[in-house]
Amino acid sequence: MTSRRIVSNNEHFPDEDAKKDGTPGASVKSDIAPAVPATVIFKLLGFTAAMFGGPIGVYFLTLNTIYHGSSNSLVVGDAMTDLVLGSSTWAGATAAITANLVLIAYVIVAMKEDQSDKIAAEEKAKKRK
Repeated sequence: MTSRRIVSNNEHFPDEDAKKDGTPGASVKSDIAPAVPATVIFKLLGFTAAMFGGPIGVYFLTLNTIYHGSSNSLVVGDAMTDLVLGSSTWAGATAAITANLVLIAYVIVAMKEDQSDKIAAEEKAKKRK
């Protein structure tokens, strides 16, 4: 069973513009600018790469240079056992710190960009007056 929809005569429908002159929205100029500027996309891609590659790179760099261990070796019964077992833990902690630093840097860049957009909007408003 279907129900009938009651439509009042004073409502405006988007199809009415097309009926008047044959083109939909002819009186409205369309905005073809992208919703997000390209610089914002490039910054996001850069921080995404840094968030992925930074901690992994720092993990293996510190594991092999600073902590002198390997991620899959275990020397049992040796004096170096504690150092080798702990080296991957310390390298992981360094990688976690790196991830946090990338995140903090992203937040700072985003806040500065937001402030610059606000300042630009205020200057544009001053020029109009």
